[in-house]
Amino acid sequence: MKRHPVIVVGGGPVGMCTALFLIGRGVPVLLIERNEDLFEDPRAATFHPPTLEMLAPSGITASLLADGIIAQKWQNRDRRLGLIAEFDLAILADQTEFPYRLQCEQHKLVAMLRELMAPWPEFELRTGETVLEVEQLGDHVRMRTDKDEYFCDWLVGADGGRSVVRKSQPFVFEGFTYDERFLVITSTYDFERDGFSYSNYVGDPDEWSAVFKVPADRPPGLWRAVFPTSPSDEEADLVAIDSATQRLRRLVDSDRPFELTHTNLYTVHQRVADRFRHGRVLLVGDAAHLNNPLGGMGMNFGIHDAENVARAIRAALESGAEAAIDRFDRQRRTVANEFLQSMTVANKAALEERDPEVRAARQAELRRIAADPALAHAHLLRTSMIAGLRYANAIE
Repeated sequence: MKRHPVIVVGGGPVGMCTALFLIGRGVPVLLIERNEDLFEDPRAATFHPPTLEMLAPSGITASLLADGIIAQKWQNRDRRLGLIAEFDLAILADQTEFPYRLQCEQHKLVAMLRELMAPWPEFELRTGETVLEVEQLGDHVRMRTDKDEYFCDWLVGADGGRSVVRKSQPFVFEGFTYDERFLVITSTYDFERDGFSYSNYVGDPDEWSAVFKVPADRPPGLWRAVFPTSPSDEEADLVAIDSATQRLRRLVDSDRPFELTHTNLYTVHQRVADRFRHGRVLLVGDAAHLNNPLGGMGMNFGIHDAENVARAIRAALESGAEAAIDRFDRQRRTVANEFLQSMTVANKAALEERDPEVRAARQAELRRIAADPALAHAHLLRTSMIAGLRYANAIE
């Protein structure tokens, strides 16, 4: 019976980063991914400073920078009033080597990691293989797939919101699902000509939006806009090119031509597992927590999970003690609840606020923060995920 030190289930950005960080600490990894090919549908595309720092030693950050778009500034806007406040992440140059957001689609990160790790003897990737059963056997884990049977010291579930690994164990996925679905529209329309930065949040009580630029596979890149939808709307109507185009026209009130390249509708959740560890089975990324995309935090938070769990597993394998594994659970689960969930829920609530007095007060506060360098610095430490990561790592 061959026994692997670590098996990672899920070959998305979080699973691949988990493998990268483990191998970087001298721990061999077998990674099981159920899909043969990479998906290129519109998913996460924002990298925050701490994530770029984590990926820099491998050379992946340099590759992302070569392919991505630097979003130095981001804006809070109002659909009727226009620009409310603009924040320049350059103010964080005293805190990070990467004082900006980087826009680059997640499937490109996965492709980069596959290419980087493919020749490494410590990395084994098996695709097109589905996990069927996970059983804990005291000091190790047995996992059965549709193709083989495996044994490992530690099993990491990075297999997404519908995680088979999570469902195989007595985890509870606590939280809620929004009634409305989110519509993502990808277009060649250049929002920068209308004064938008490369990352924007547009408040409106009836139809808020998040707008950002991605590099895509052609210059000068594409723009994505996220909208809420009514639960009663039919999916076919929502994703139809004509109705999606009208949404964009209402947002910018422009007669310039629109070319839509993609529309996508998806359900949005706010959930956190009641624990990130059950025995020798660990959860990271969407398998452990789900959130709305406002703020671009989900993928980044999962990569931060990956770095933390790699440290913890390395310490456990080295010492035979499991204190570091328990610390991983405390650190990442605490910050998932206190930062990731609270911030993304608050982001959505602020964009769709209906009370005009509350909305006006919030906008005045944003203007005040943006105008004061000290307040802006503190605000950006939080929204860039630097403060949350430091908070997590300080938990004993």
